Amino acid sequence: MPTIDLTGKAAVVTGSGRGLGLAYAHALAAHGASVVVNDVDEAVAEAAVKSITEAGGKAVAEVVPVGTAEAADRLVARAVEEFGRLDVLVTNAGILRDKVLWKMTDEDFDAVITTHLKGTFTCARAAAVRMREQGEGGSLILVGSPAGQRGNFGQTNYAAAKAGIAAMARTWSMELGRANITVNAIVPVAATAMTETIPAFAPYIEAMRSGEPLPDFLRKGEGFGTPEDCAALVPFLASEAARGVTGQCIGIGGDKVALWSHPQEIRAAYADGGWTPGALADAWPTSVGAEPQSVGIPAPKFPEA
Repeated sequence: MPTIDLTGKAAVVTGSGRGLGLAYAHALAAHGASVVVNDVDEAVAEAAVKSITEAGGKAVAEVVPVGTAEAADRLVARAVEEFGRLDVLVTNAGILRDKVLWKMTDEDFDAVITTHLKGTFTCARAAAVRMREQGEGGSLILVGSPAGQRGNFGQTNYAAAKAGIAAMARTWSMELGRANITVNAIVPVAATAMTETIPAFAPYIEAMRSGEPLPDFLRKGEGFGTPEDCAALVPFLASEAARGVTGQCIGIGGDKVALWSHPQEIRAAYADGGWTPGALADAWPTSVGAEPQSVGIPAPKFPEA
């Protein structure tokens, strides 16, 4: 089994004061990387740094809300000032403002897009500039979501941002390939503050926090586990072992890891001279429209009582 050694590398993990982001920061530090922890709450960020250093890792905090170019520059500069370089960026920071389309305000939409999508863009841009200057490659690890792959009821803003993040990963993998900078999107599924609000999951998460293991139908069947279950993917993608992995959307959760497909044409039909609306109506049911694609995140398959 290859040894994942990130000694000498420096990483920035946005939104890493708690939850998945904290698990990513711990995993990077445990494999030797020095980490800039980021959160909007100073006390939370400092507690995260303390937990990493007490475990034998190296970390500092930078308290700033991501979204602006100034915030991104601060995060990159902190890594360079403290550790002399930047090798890994994990764009985990995010917020939720869930509402159905007709109730979602401009403020709801803009806040989520700013943090998730623009925050990913500005941080990745600043990191790419630094990594290209260093000339030694690097890793951009963008955090996506099943909602960005399939859509999700009540999450116009979040799903749009996460879909955009997947598209940026593919685009940047091409643009940064010559600089030996890999770019991938990860699609984690874990017991977090968001998923514990789903009634079907709540009793299992409560039992887990009481010391009971999650059942196999969740860990394997649904790929659902703890934030720590998702964390292994990050040091792997940051390592030399994954130097040939780029432009991918990779799901992880529980005992499961999976590669998401990229959108592609699945059926086609042709009409000499082009299509008319009537010809489309006639051909649709038996040609390209014969097997319409599903939408939304599939409901968990819980065992029958």
